[in-house]
Amino acid sequence: MDVGRGPDSLKEREMAREIKITGTGPEADRRRFIAGAAGLLGAGWFGPALAQSGTVGGQAEWAQSYDAGGQKTRNIITAHPILSQATVQATEGAIRVYQEIVARGGHTPLPSNQRLTLGTRHANVQELRQRLIELGDLSSNAGNSNVFDSYVDQAVKRYQARHGLTPTGTVGAQTFAALNTSAQIRLKQLEVNLVRLRSYSGNLGSRHVTTNIPAAYIETVENGTVATRHVAGVGKVDRQSPIMNAKILDVNFNPFWTVPASIIKKDLIPLMRKNPNYLTEQKIRIINRQGQEIPPAQVNWSTEEATQYMFRQDPGGEYNSLGFVRINIANPHGVYMHDTPAKGIFGDDYRFVSSGCVRVQNVRDYIYWILQDNPQWTRDAIDTALRSGQRIDARPREPIPVYWVYITAWGTPEGIIQFRDDIYGRDGVGPGALTEALREGDDRPE
Repeated sequence: MDVGRGPDSLKEREMAREIKITGTGPEADRRRFIAGAAGLLGAGWFGPALAQSGTVGGQAEWAQSYDAGGQKTRNIITAHPILSQATVQATEGAIRVYQEIVARGGHTPLPSNQRLTLGTRHANVQELRQRLIELGDLSSNAGNSNVFDSYVDQAVKRYQARHGLTPTGTVGAQTFAALNTSAQIRLKQLEVNLVRLRSYSGNLGSRHVTTNIPAAYIETVENGTVATRHVAGVGKVDRQSPIMNAKILDVNFNPFWTVPASIIKKDLIPLMRKNPNYLTEQKIRIINRQGQEIPPAQVNWSTEEATQYMFRQDPGGEYNSLGFVRINIANPHGVYMHDTPAKGIFGDDYRFVSSGCVRVQNVRDYIYWILQDNPQWTRDAIDTALRSGQRIDARPREPIPVYWVYITAWGTPEGIIQFRDDIYGRDGVGPGALTEALREGDDRPE
């Protein structure tokens, strides 16, 4: 499948030619993954096309800034689903690569006292070059200069992309935290996640959806191939998105939002104490047990009286917390997937922002895919329903399996080893790069 191949630089083509991938075993795996990293940028494995369209085939974005907030996010693209035998085999190869690195003594920590970027001339650049060569993001032919040149810049971007960081090319707190994660920890991550990947080796359904929570992204899969990919917003550390298998039942266009009891207590009451006009501004109505609307002034906000009422937000994609669309999935956790008016989150590296539900970037393409087996719901019909402003429900012909999984480390068949933060602390290896940088108080973009 064409994934938006871009023009290779002459140097990158020469670097890729020099690496012959033959045989099996640790050395062959290492060459395979190095070759994959060397060709990552030139082959279009990450770039604006996916970020804007969310599709592997590079479909054009809708003629509006519907998900403009996601445009600076970059993802490595592969047509292979993360839940597949191909990913299992690639992860086994990645483990052999890291076993070899650990056997050689692992990595020496890089000095992180100097922020490095294109044009920097500093002794630390030489050590950075060596680390990028070790990890396969930079060719060994790139030399050991102390100048941060365009080759180092591209290698850093490759490294950042496969660690879920926006590929700025600048090495700051987040990238240094990732680079200084020990090879032993990376190996442990891969081993833990291989077990998780193998647990999904059965028949997942010819059409299914996977949400990888640590990576905060969604894949739709059809006949063993990724059809669309979407950046996501997932649960906060203290309001985690659950790991589960479920099924998509239906889609609600222009939904009301009924505020969950936990959010009333944790968020809404404190907001009303700060701003008594908050509910009115957000078009949230208070409904008592008799089904009658009551004014906000009638509630004693200095107590928890508000928890006795229902709070319902009017439909409206510009302000409703669910945006234009809610996707219902059968599960015991009371969570679902939905659009959001706050599309800027899709451009952030740290997208652990919800109360457990999953927010979907470029939700229109997602809805088109869900409903494509129902002839009643053409693209025009979906657009009409969205524009109507009215609550309208639609169903796929058959419920669609959906898997919310927790995969923080894996290999791709193209030879890319990917890592994400263990944001919920399930790997047992300690905090990842994003978490560590945020703990240190450095949340600056790199």
